[in-house]
This record gives sequence, C-alpha cells and structure tokens, in this order.
Amino acid sequence: MNSPTPLQHDRPDDEGRLVSTVIRERIRASGRRFHANDNIADFIRPGELDALLEEVAGQMSGVLRSLVIDTESDHNTQDTARRVAKMYLKEVFRGRYEPQPPVTEFPNAERLGELMIVGPITVRSACSHHLCPIIGKLWIGILPNEHSALIGLSKYARLAEWVMSRPQIQEEAIIQVADLLADKMQPDGLALVMEADHFCMGWRGVRDLDSKMINSVMRGAFLKDPNLRREFLALLGQRKG
Repeated sequence: MNSPTPLQHDRPDDEGRLVSTVIRERIRASGRRFHANDNIADFIRPGELDALLEEVAGQMSGVLRSLVIDTESDHNTQDTARRVAKMYLKEVFRGRYEPQPPVTEFPNAERLGELMIVGPITVRSACSHHLCPIIGKLWIGILPNEHSALIGLSKYARLAEWVMSRPQIQEEAIIQVADLLADKMQPDGLALVMEADHFCMGWRGVRDLDSKMINSVMRGAFLKDPNLRREFLALLGQRKG
C-alpha cells in the first residue's frame, strides 16, 4: 500500500490547523475569490484534498448529530458522513477542486465557417442556495472562422461537466461555459441554450415537478445576425422535438 502524500505546509504553525483554513488563507493572500462556482484547484497542494475530505466528513458528522440522527447504532447512517464528504469533493462538486480537463485543440485547416451544433449534453449540478440537484440538457452552437481552434466532440461535454460540477445557479453556469468556449475557440459566433429541472422547486418549496428553467447566451454573429440565430433555434427545435 502506498504511503499517503505528506502535506506541504506554508508556515511552521500550519500543522494541526484545519486544512480548509490553510487553503482559504492561501486564496485570500492571492487576492482571488472563492465563490461556490469558482475553481480553486490552483490553491490545493498534494495531499490536501484527502485531508479536506476527512475534515468535511468530521463536520458532516456534526451536522448529523445536530439533526438528532443516531449514527452510532443506526447501521444505515454509520458511514454516511464520509460518503457525503466523498460525494461532494470527488463527484458533484469536483469541478471546484480539480484542474481543467486537458483539451486538444486543432487548427481550422479547411477554414470551416458553417454553423455547428453540439448537443444535447447532459449537465448535472447543484443549486447554490439549497444544494439540491440541477439536471438538464445543454446545446451549443458555434460559428467558427479560419483562425478558430477546433476541439474534439467529447471535449464540449468534459468542459461543460467541469463547470457544472460546482454549486451553481443556472444563469451564471451557462455564462461560465460560454466564456470558457469563447476563450478556447475564438469563434465568430457562439450560442448556448440550457434547459434544466431544479430539485429545489420539485423536492421542496412549491414542489412543482413540471417547471423547468430555459436560458440562453448569444454572442458575436448569433447576437448580430437574426437569421443565424433563427437557424440555430429552428434546428434546436427539430432536435428537441
């Protein structure tokens, strides 16, 4: 069995302090923010994510105790705190803690300049307000130019998943995906449409199971050219139908 990676401390007195405190102070010292939908992978040192998992598990045990759940004798919840901690850090919120997935870019050798549509991409996230699931579909339209970088089809899904695997609100999430793709591809036009179910409406609150949120981002040619925008939305409508 491999030995755990020793933590690399910033200061001599870091040993014994909560790893979340050390990471938080590191971020603040850089002047960066650490909102729920931000990626903080640059500030996590080797071994710290495992230490953070153990810290979150301990804090989650306290939450269960405060909910008056007997985790000692209840066989169903004895390991719940660690399972939840692992779920948050390694699965549903891993887009906060892992670096951006590698994306191979290709030159537009054939000078493609026609509309491309990718989707539907299944997206999964959690509402920043209640940490309830958000599950939906994302469609992406790209109008490349001769200087655009092209990316592999699967990479759209990988980048969208990286952004969505954080506590989000849908209105901000779609903008983050658009910013990421625009920066990587530099297209003449970029369009995104997202449609999602929000469990904070269906599981709690008004408990409306039928309501969905649909929003869009239109940039460049899609914003300026109504014909291109209509073509994208018409093709999307056929696909959704």
